Amino acid sequence: MSPSVQTVYIVEDDPAVRDALALLLGIEGYAVAMYADAESMLGAYRPEWRGCLLIDIRMPGMNGLALQRRLIELGCRMPVIIMTGHGDVASAREAFRAQAIEFLEKPVDQGKLIGAIEEAFARLTAVAGEEEQRAELEHKLASLTPREREVMDLVVAGRHNREIAQLLGISARTVEVHKARMMTKLQADSVSQLVRISLGLGG
Repeated sequence: MSPSVQTVYIVEDDPAVRDALALLLGIEGYAVAMYADAESMLGAYRPEWRGCLLIDIRMPGMNGLALQRRLIELGCRMPVIIMTGHGDVASAREAFRAQAIEFLEKPVDQGKLIGAIEEAFARLTAVAGEEEQRAELEHKLASLTPREREVMDLVVAGRHNREIAQLLGISARTVEVHKARMMTKLQADSVSQLVRISLGLGG
């Protein structure tokens, strides 16, 4: 299946439950991909997939929590919703530690399931927005000359123009010119905004 931001990847060994979930989610307008076990899902998995995962805990072979951990190791950032017919506190705690969105007991409440999926896609949208913002900041940073980047780092560190001039062996007036160009390129109106930009770039 081609990647889709509206795809729910179901990993469930019970064909009746799998089909019922696919029917419900299809009616709600979601694209669905179904897998009967963790191994087949891992065999098909591609890093470019976008959506969320609906995983049963108890399956033959690798269980749902092990699959959740393995996907994290593979760098998968799709939100996970865990289902179980045998809910217990320890399993729920482990699922949430691995950043599951929700831990649903079977028979799954349709309202809770749809709510969890909506939250999953809301998180995806937020992450995509953060990644876009970071890419934009990195693009702006790449437009700076090496000297402008040096001035930026010293300004963010709290140095004043005269200190920066002494440290770089240039005049205070030249520092002002570099600082002005750097602020313009980064679209920063103040030093505090420049600090926020620097933090957004990982400092």
